[in-house]
Amino acid sequence: MNRKLILLTAFLLLAFILFTFCRNNLPISDTGVLADDAMVVSAHPEASKVGLEILKNNGNAVDAAVAVEFALAVCYPTAGNIGGGGFLVIRLQDGTTDALDYREIAPMKASRDMYLDPDGTVIENLSLFTHLAVGVPGTVDGMLKAHRKYGSLPFDQLIQPAIDLALNGFPITKMQANQFNNLKEDFIRLNQSWPAFVKDTDWKEEDILTQPALAETLILIKEQGRAGFYEGVTADRIVEEMKRGSGLITHEDLKNYSSEWRKPVTGLYRGYKVISIGPPSSGGVALLQLLQMVESFDLKKSGWQTAETIHLMSEAERRVYADRSKYLGDPAFIVVPVNELLDSSYLSARLLDFNQHTATPSSEINAGKIIGFESEETTHYSIVDKDRNAVAATTTINNSYGSRIVVHDAGFILNNEMDDFSIKPGVPNLYGLIGGEANAIAPGKRMLSSMTPTIIEKNDELFMVLGSPGGSTIITSVFQTILNVIDHEMGMQQAVSSPRFHHQWIPDEIVCEKDGISQEVIKSLEAMGHKLRTRSSIGRVDAILILRDGRLEGGADPRGDDTAKGF
Repeated sequence: MNRKLILLTAFLLLAFILFTFCRNNLPISDTGVLADDAMVVSAHPEASKVGLEILKNNGNAVDAAVAVEFALAVCYPTAGNIGGGGFLVIRLQDGTTDALDYREIAPMKASRDMYLDPDGTVIENLSLFTHLAVGVPGTVDGMLKAHRKYGSLPFDQLIQPAIDLALNGFPITKMQANQFNNLKEDFIRLNQSWPAFVKDTDWKEEDILTQPALAETLILIKEQGRAGFYEGVTADRIVEEMKRGSGLITHEDLKNYSSEWRKPVTGLYRGYKVISIGPPSSGGVALLQLLQMVESFDLKKSGWQTAETIHLMSEAERRVYADRSKYLGDPAFIVVPVNELLDSSYLSARLLDFNQHTATPSSEINAGKIIGFESEETTHYSIVDKDRNAVAATTTINNSYGSRIVVHDAGFILNNEMDDFSIKPGVPNLYGLIGGEANAIAPGKRMLSSMTPTIIEKNDELFMVLGSPGGSTIITSVFQTILNVIDHEMGMQQAVSSPRFHHQWIPDEIVCEKDGISQEVIKSLEAMGHKLRTRSSIGRVDAILILRDGRLEGGADPRGDDTAKGF
């Protein structure tokens, strides 16, 4: 075969490949990190490194999760925390599943109308950047409980890497340098002394961040366990910080906090078993609703990011978010009709008015009738160990850097999770989510969440572990990633990297990442009656897929500093 013929053959082969991808509207993307035995995917390279070392030293997935969680509190302060809370889903090698709710709770002095003026109007930013915005933190209690029930290595060994990172420092990323510089005035204005994130000159990539006060707090937890945070010196510092800014958290609130083991919510999608978190997170219920609503449609045939597929998914999303606003809340305070919301007849009825060619105005969509009845700066990590135990955990302080209030002499940022309550029914929160009476503020109540840590089985074997930050977009980011893998046959990295869109009922619009939907498709959707708006990145999914040959593929979201590490 002569040289010209070889070149022509190569050209035709390349043209065929490109044609195939264009025909299916699928993005071309590299494969993620591959590993034979174990994998950690988290929002920061230092945290992923810590988790990997724990797995290499014979720790299990829960050991690695505890270590990653504390490491993120040091190296990823925008969302990693000991001053916030989260949810964790576990699947053991034998198929046993469990879920831990370490969500923050409202202080006992909290009241239903605490963010309203005498005229009943919401006081701007009171639920965001003040001491009143802070819920009782749950992360430390949650990690200790997870370790006590499922851990195998000594707790000292799991928290020590975080202590070392805080004492010795680590090189910050370009993204972190920009964040510290942009928030400098807020950190100075809201705190009585400069926290570690503030310095005289601008931060630059690779600058070393040390946090001695945070290290001291972590050492107290290492030496005293739960009492090292919820009692003693650290508790005193939290309460003093509350007094400085007229906050509500007391010694009693801290001492009485308890994370809760809960039964995961489960369902099937095209034969795959989906395991996720239940109330007080709306994530698992909403995800299962979405999957069941679209299951009867041939998404592979309709194609990825086509007008037909986006229209269907958006119509399902607007109905699910309407249900979320009415029915979801803390099950200790209200009856949450989980079974009814996931009933196939109910979900079929929710789509009876679905028109394949026309958008349904959100003004015409209400929560369904039951018979008988998050900042986007959250963070997620996914872990699989050598025995195929798996953990999916999503944790948050709500807004980027939470309330931006750092506990004096303790070095950690406090959450502003109280904004996740319905501060006034019908008034949108930070993420534009509308809430109702089910999520009204009450003392000791957990605020509703969108966190969706999820594990998927195929033929009774572990198949996928995933989750995302993103406030109200968490649920739809996880939903879209699952469809990318199961219906559109993408690998893990490709599914994670692909452009996303989101609809949440109110406001009545599809938001999409810039250049994430073609102009031709946008015009088709607008012709159907949809309103579209572009925005910056949606979600940061960190996920792991079990490949057919048994290897693990880690998908780390390129929208952030997310990193997959395996061996």
